Amino acid sequence: METACFIGIDVGTQGARVVLMDATGQLLGNREEHFPLSGNMREEQSPAGWWDACLACLHGLLREPSLQPYRQQIRAIAVTSTSGTIIPINHQRQPLHNAIMYSDGRQAAAGKICHAAAMRYHPQGYTSFNTSSGLSKMLWFVQQYPGQVKALYKFIHAADYITGQLSGCFDITDQTNALKSGYDVQAYGWPAYLWEQLPLQQSWLPEVVAAGTPLGRIRPDLAALFDLPEEVIVVAGMTDGCASQIAAGAVKPGEWNTTIGTTLVVKGVTTRFINDPSGALYCHRHPEGYWMPGGASNTGADWVSKKFPGDLSLLNEQALSLIPTGHLSWPLLQQGERFPFMAPQARGFEPPELSDPESYTAGMEGVAFIERYAYDMIRQLSGEPVEKVYTAGGASNSHAWLTIRSNVLNLPIIKMKQMSGAAGAAILAASKTWYANIMEAAAAMTQVAEEILPDPSLVKKYNNSYLAFIQLLKEKGYISTYEHA
Repeated sequence: METACFIGIDVGTQGARVVLMDATGQLLGNREEHFPLSGNMREEQSPAGWWDACLACLHGLLREPSLQPYRQQIRAIAVTSTSGTIIPINHQRQPLHNAIMYSDGRQAAAGKICHAAAMRYHPQGYTSFNTSSGLSKMLWFVQQYPGQVKALYKFIHAADYITGQLSGCFDITDQTNALKSGYDVQAYGWPAYLWEQLPLQQSWLPEVVAAGTPLGRIRPDLAALFDLPEEVIVVAGMTDGCASQIAAGAVKPGEWNTTIGTTLVVKGVTTRFINDPSGALYCHRHPEGYWMPGGASNTGADWVSKKFPGDLSLLNEQALSLIPTGHLSWPLLQQGERFPFMAPQARGFEPPELSDPESYTAGMEGVAFIERYAYDMIRQLSGEPVEKVYTAGGASNSHAWLTIRSNVLNLPIIKMKQMSGAAGAAILAASKTWYANIMEAAAAMTQVAEEILPDPSLVKKYNNSYLAFIQLLKEKGYISTYEHA
C-alpha cells in the first residue's frame, strides 16, 4: 500500500539519530551514530563530524532491505538540534570555526553584555541572554577572532548546518532557533540594536521563517546517492526542545508537555504571548503563529538515580500503596531554583527518618507539586486554561509517578509511543508538505501509549498537601510573587 514517508534528523550533544516514519506515525526504522568523545566536546564540535554521522545514519537506514519499498515514498526531511549552538560560516558556506556549543561556558561575559544591551534598547523582546545563548556566542566569536570578520558570511545554528548540507540553503533559519540569537518573535524581525549597539553586522543574521517552512529540494547528488525522489523537500528545522514537544503531541492551544529527565521542563501552546516579569518563562513562536511558552526547573529526576540506584520496580509498586503520603518533600539536589520561581537561596527538604519507599514516594509528590505550581503560574499569567499534559522523559516510565502527577494536577496525563526529537522532526517534515499544519500532522502521527486520569478522592487529598507545600515554601522565603488557592 502506497504511503508518504518522512525523515527526521536529530543532532544532539553526543550523537546523531535519524528516523523514518510514515504518515500515520509508524516508526519504520531508525539509526544512531555516536560522536567520538573528546575533552572539549561540551565547548566545541566539528560540524563536518555531525554531517558524517548523519550520512552514516542515512546510509544504514536506507540500505535496510525491509525499507527499500519506502524510499520512493519519502516526501520531506527536517532537522532538529541543540538550541544556542552557533557556527560562523564563510561565503563558500564552510565553517570558519568549530560549532560553538550551547554548553560552552566561555561566553558568560558576552552574555552579560547582550543582556544589558537588550534590557536598555529592546526590553520588549527576549532579554534573558546568558552564556548558553546564541547571541552571546556570536559576540564572543567576533571579540575573540577579529581577523575572521572579513570572511564571515552568516552565523547559523546547528540545525541550519545540516539543513544546508541537505538542501544547499544555509542562510535561512527558523523562529525557534532564532529566539535566543536575538530575533524578535513578536515583531517578526531582527531588532536594530543587534548591529547598532553590538559589534555585529545585519548581513550576518539569517532570514527567519516559521519552523516547517519548505526551503527547497534535496541536493540532486544526495537524491542519487540514496536513491530518493528528486522532489524530496527539505524544510526549516527547530530546536530539540520544541521538536520533543511536538513528538509528545502538545501542539494545540491548551495542550502542554512536561519532560522530567535530569530536570523538569514544561512547554505548551497558548493563543497569547506570555510576559513573565521574573524571566523564568519565555515564549517561542508556534509554527502556526500561536505561542510556545516554556521553562526549565532545577528540580527533576536526578535524585532518583543518586538516592535509589538500580531496579525501581518494587519501589514503584510500594509507592502505589502509599499515596498520598502526607509528607512534604522537595528533592532539589543543588542550591537554587530557576523555574517556576526564581530562588537562588532555595534548598531541598525532606522529613527525617522516612523509610526508602516513603522517601521515594514523597520525592515524586514533591516534584509533582513543583509541576503544579508551574501550571498554576502559567494559568495566572496567560489567562488561558491548561487542558491536558503530555509527558516525556525517564519519569514517564513510572506508573506510580504518572498517577501522582495526574491527581496533583487534576488533569489527564498522556504518554505517547514515540517521544524523541527525531520523531518530532519527522512530524515537522510532514506538517507543511503532506498535512495542512503541525496540528493536523501531530494528530495523525502521534500515538497514545498510556493515559492516566485523575481520581476525585485522591485529587482532594493532594490539593490539601499541595497547599501545605506552598505554605512551607512561603515560610522558607522561597516564593512570594504568585498566590495559588
